[in-house]
Amino acid sequence: MSIQDKIGRRIKELRIEKGLTQEAVAWRSELDRTFMNHVENGRRNISLNSLEKIICSGLQISFSEFFNTQDFA
Repeated sequence: MSIQDKIGRRIKELRIEKGLTQEAVAWRSELDRTFMNHVENGRRNISLNSLEKIICSGLQISFSEFFNTQDFA
């Protein structure tokens, strides 16, 4: 599995756990909803700046919490 797929799956997993829509996370992150869809489905090579927006603003968690999963071990 590519790193893009792993990141997308983790974003989707956390978004669903928090009961958020793609649109809500995109709005909080100041990104487009269609961009969020592409990221979650591993079709977009996301920049570190966009990843920071999604993790910190959109999901409102830390980087360590985001990467604290077996997928990134």
